[in-house]
Amino acid sequence: MYLENKNNLEVELTQKGAQSNQSHRKSKAVANNFGGLRLLEGFSEMRETVTPSHCVVYEEDFSPVHEEESNNFSVIKFLKGKTKRSGYNEKSPLLKMSSEDEGITYMALHDPTFTNGDESWESSSAELEKRCHLGSEVTSLSRSTSTEKSDPLDNLNLNFTLSNSLRYCLSICKISTIFAIVIICSLLFSMYPDRESPWQMIAVSSDERFSMNLTEFRDNALLKVQVAGPFIDNMAGETTEEYVVVQVEQNEEAGSRRRRPQQVLYNWTIPVNSQRNDQILKTRTFEVTNSGPISISIQALLQDTQVVPLSMSLQSLYASVETQVVIAGVILAGVYALIIFEIVHRTLAAMLGSLAALAALAVIGDRPSLVMVVEWIDYETLALLFGMMILVAIFSETGFFDYCAVKAYQLSRGRVWPMIIILCLIAAILSAFLDNVTTMLLFTPVTIRLCEVLNLDPRHVLIAEVIFTNIGGAATAVGDPPNVIIVSNQDLRKKGIDFAAFTGHMFLGICLVLLTSFPFLRMLFWNKKLYNKEPSEIVELKHEILVWRLTAQRINPASREETAVKYLLMQKVLTLESLLRKKLKTFQRQISQEDKNWETNIQELQKKHRISDKILLVKCISVLGVVIFTFFLNSFIPGIHLDLGWIAMLGALWLLVLADIQDFEIILHRVEWATLLFFAALFVLMEALAQLQLIDYIGQQTAVLIKAVPEDHRLAIAVILVIWVSALVSSLIDNIPFTATMIPVLLNLSQDADVNLPVKPLIFALAMGACLGGNGTLIGASANVVCAGIAEQHGYGFSFMEFFRLGFPMMLMTTTVGMFYLLAIHVGLGWNT
Repeated sequence: MYLENKNNLEVELTQKGAQSNQSHRKSKAVANNFGGLRLLEGFSEMRETVTPSHCVVYEEDFSPVHEEESNNFSVIKFLKGKTKRSGYNEKSPLLKMSSEDEGITYMALHDPTFTNGDESWESSSAELEKRCHLGSEVTSLSRSTSTEKSDPLDNLNLNFTLSNSLRYCLSICKISTIFAIVIICSLLFSMYPDRESPWQMIAVSSDERFSMNLTEFRDNALLKVQVAGPFIDNMAGETTEEYVVVQVEQNEEAGSRRRRPQQVLYNWTIPVNSQRNDQILKTRTFEVTNSGPISISIQALLQDTQVVPLSMSLQSLYASVETQVVIAGVILAGVYALIIFEIVHRTLAAMLGSLAALAALAVIGDRPSLVMVVEWIDYETLALLFGMMILVAIFSETGFFDYCAVKAYQLSRGRVWPMIIILCLIAAILSAFLDNVTTMLLFTPVTIRLCEVLNLDPRHVLIAEVIFTNIGGAATAVGDPPNVIIVSNQDLRKKGIDFAAFTGHMFLGICLVLLTSFPFLRMLFWNKKLYNKEPSEIVELKHEILVWRLTAQRINPASREETAVKYLLMQKVLTLESLLRKKLKTFQRQISQEDKNWETNIQELQKKHRISDKILLVKCISVLGVVIFTFFLNSFIPGIHLDLGWIAMLGALWLLVLADIQDFEIILHRVEWATLLFFAALFVLMEALAQLQLIDYIGQQTAVLIKAVPEDHRLAIAVILVIWVSALVSSLIDNIPFTATMIPVLLNLSQDADVNLPVKPLIFALAMGACLGGNGTLIGASANVVCAGIAEQHGYGFSFMEFFRLGFPMMLMTTTVGMFYLLAIHVGLGWNT
């Protein structure tokens, strides 16, 4: 049967060999579909496999087949007999692997007995092409017993079983709908040019006023005015008596109730820096009531007769604030729908949202240029992530993470919950002094290895750790980016909110939050089984299958050798899956119990998990210690002119030199490029939403609600509104731009004589809500995304809903405790000065 099929195959290939164009297209199809081979379930006597000539497969029941007609077909020594195969098992090296399963034997890819490799490849390529058309169908078999994430349609929690045809139709509809939206957004973005708002240089003083008239404005549009000059960043309050006043005036047409036109006047006051040494850009939009002419006048109110140089730019927007906010809300909801239901990968969802937001800006007449979009990306955060990923990748080669996992197991004396509490507490303490992202980059590999040792599911433990990382980051002025923004504001420092005052105030509240968080976390995990429901041997085998498959999927065959390697990887997957089926029949599923013989296990683990490279470990600890120490000093010593991103990049460069890394591909494969791209797309999305007035609108509406409250209860309502609005908004969008936007809003409220509110309770409520709100969703904080990316790289990725089920209740509880703490000390005790 085997010879008959092979002869028919060669005849068919010979007839098609003359068609060079078809053969060329066929070769490309083979390269794309080369993921494995199709297994026929009813084919029990013989399984025909497809390999390149460098990796010949033989059957136990058949002698090796060599065709004399193929002059270039390589002759390989046949390894025969059980004695030669007995030394191999499912954990043998891939390219020197042999499996007794179904009688298949694999030769090494670079075996010294090979003849000329080029000739072998050329002669067997036709046969290889024909057989490998079945390769793309191996995935259906592999997915049946794998722990890999299923199709996104499986995550919709449907209560009925979809047929294959219906599932295929839904998949086509999903792709078609998303592609149609992308095409529409691309067309809209390409139809409008980049905004061309020429800058006009002017000079004003106390005696000279600049005036101009504008015409040809659409109805219900916005006038965007940008003024650059020696201004004070944010609001200066009582720190200066010099201002620049911008007046926008328009006559509103007479209506049915008015016989004469009414004058609409907007005043915009900008504080001027007395040093005249900084150029600050200020932007504000004014509502245009009709298409009539608009008068703009600019005058300076100075204490002397000096001239203030300014540059001004005017631009017309074709959508009202409410319309822009609605568009921004729809885009944000669409992005969350894609992420929540896992319709596409979160990185692609962020990119799609960015494209939609940019298309919306183009339609309203505010399309940014490519240079401006690139400037929206926070490269300091990306540099910090990239540098720390390089450091952790090299650090993991020393075996230090396995060693720490064993020590944590020994410290907890084999008990799971004490170990989880210790890990969460250490993560919270470290994140109070380090960046949350840095903390999770160091803790995630240790936690994953520890859970593998204890046969625990790492997902729930990682989610608990990142939750406490965000909580601990709120305790100090350097633990979370919103806190850094607050203590760096010069106006707030003049109000008495400096590093010491902020840390002392927030530290006490976060301690109370931590005390209540541990029992609540235990309550959330009450019905969750932390142990895997299968023996550790089966769990490890499933995870190994997933890792092998992910490795195969990452190979993009660009040559015959890479194609062969990818094929061997899929063969390894199939062999391990066959072994898994046998073990699943042998072992009975049982819930593992906590180790009672933990002392014996510790001794065995200590022998197995040791430091593999002590010299490299010393280098890594030295460099990482210097980097973390510099992180800490950067917040206190202004003489260090390095941001966190620069420090991480320099540390990565130091360690690359000391470790004498020769193969950069190995290190670069450990970098989470998808996570970095997600952050870049997320920065563009959030800045575009800010350009669509979403964040400003939220801040303004919060201020309106506070002003509407009676004065007797205004402080308490203001604290409740600010902390909950901050927490909920920070769960949905980035808390950094929201914090930067809310600071001037709260300062205006505190300076408004009609409102009469102290600024400290409002600022502390903003900080508490912005930091704790990051636990609400998976993309609420940078540490969440980083932890999910690293876990996914190790084969333990968790979805949006898995994080939401634990993170959102924790966010509600911690925000409630923080609210009562602020109400007690500010409303009850009057700690407002």
